Amino acid sequence: MGRTDDVINVAGHRLSTGEMEEVVAGHPAVAECAVIGINDSLKGQQPIGLVLLKNGIELDEAELEAELIAMVRKQIGAVACFKKAVVVQRLPKTRSGKILRKLLRQIADKQDYSIPSTIDDPASLPEIETIMARRGLITS
Repeated sequence: MGRTDDVINVAGHRLSTGEMEEVVAGHPAVAECAVIGINDSLKGQQPIGLVLLKNGIELDEAELEAELIAMVRKQIGAVACFKKAVVVQRLPKTRSGKILRKLLRQIADKQDYSIPSTIDDPASLPEIETIMARRGLITS
């Protein structure tokens, strides 16, 4: 919970992405997740969740997204503006298991990024970039 990227500014409210991750990870179908803040022209930043499902779980993505939005809204409040959750096949991690949230933010904000030497699976980055682009989450 003590990450430096833990706080985002949504419409003047400072919110913890770690707290949102706790709520999202509490869903019975979610194995792992990462919540990042992406740039938003109206609100400053908007949280989005990247969700990895547990093995054998088959869910409609829209239904899962609605459930996760409702959970965050109930436990944190409407001020969180959590409105997007995307199912991914894998999250970019270091060999020690840390999720590369900064890299995810750079992809979403269409910034140049360099692939760190500590990344476990570099092939996950183009996958996530494609999914984010398909869902309209990559800002210019």
